[in-house]
Formats: sequence, C-alpha cells, structure tokens
Amino acid sequence: MDAAPDEAAEPERTLLVVGRLGRPHGLKGELTVAVRTDDAEGRFVPGAWFLTDPDVGALVLAAARKHTDRWVLRFEDVTRREDAEALRDVQLLVDAAADEPQDDAWLVADLVGLAALTPDGRRLGTVTALQSGAAQDLLEVDTGRERVLVPFVNALVPVVDVAAGHVVVDPPGGLFPAVDPQQD
Repeated sequence: MDAAPDEAAEPERTLLVVGRLGRPHGLKGELTVAVRTDDAEGRFVPGAWFLTDPDVGALVLAAARKHTDRWVLRFEDVTRREDAEALRDVQLLVDAAADEPQDDAWLVADLVGLAALTPDGRRLGTVTALQSGAAQDLLEVDTGRERVLVPFVNALVPVVDVAAGHVVVDPPGGLFPAVDPQQD
C-alpha cells in the first residue's frame, strides 16, 4: 500500500475568491456568476481554470459572455441545466501565488475592517463581514448605530481598494440611515 503524501510538505496557498456561481441560465449548463474581481474580462476567458469552495474539483472555463448586467459562464463537462444546478453557490478561487497581478481580487478577510465611504468621501461605517445572500453576496457595514447589508454588486460597491483601506458604496436613497457628516 502506498503511503499518503506528506501534507506538511505542501506549501500553504492563499486562495482568492473571484466569483460565486449563481443560478443556471438556460438549458445547456450555463451559470450566472456574482463577480468578485475588478477585471472580469481578463479573468473569465476560455481555458481559465478555477479551484472551488466547496471543493467540487477544478473547473475549466469553456465560454463567458456578458448578458445584460450579469456574466454568464459555461464550464467544460457541464452541459446540462442539472449539472449547472449542482454548482450553484460554489465559489471560484484562484491561487494568489500563481496569479499576477493580484490587484483584481481580494480575500473576504481583507474586506473586514475597511472603511465604507460614499463616492464623495463621506464615511458610512466599517465593513464587518461578507454574507452569502440568495441573489448576491451582502457586504455588512456597521454604521455605529446599526448594521446595514449592502448588495455586493458593482453598481452599489464600485470600488474595493484594500491598499487604501476602503470600499466605495454608492447606496440608493434609504439604504443607510442619515449619517451625520460631523461624525468620525
């Protein structure tokens, strides 16, 4: 019997989340994806492969296209709607060490503690978590008075700048309580 490989010898990897698969689109195995990268055009190209969480094995991208305001992906060996449904809510991961540059992806842990700012620079609060939602992930922002859940989509969170220590949140009216600009 062969001995199990020494897992301690394998270098530790940092995995970056670049997307979360959503509902199937059509009947031929396509899926929508909640994008977690600033460079979807460069990231979602045929032949690109992704690790997965939960681990369903590596997925190799066969095709990607923009459909209205969403990305739709098709993977090799996923040819039926039923196959696509089995991938719902799976996160797409890339190895940070093998991925250059890394400016277009981030770890969930990198988001926690970032300042949430309006497009004009007014502080809304602090990011405390990223929750998986039914339609899309939700950025949790603590305003100091309450917790606000912001759909983590490009239209509402157009900028994630980990190096600068903030995200820009462009909320629709009523999402955040009136924040006193003198606060902070």
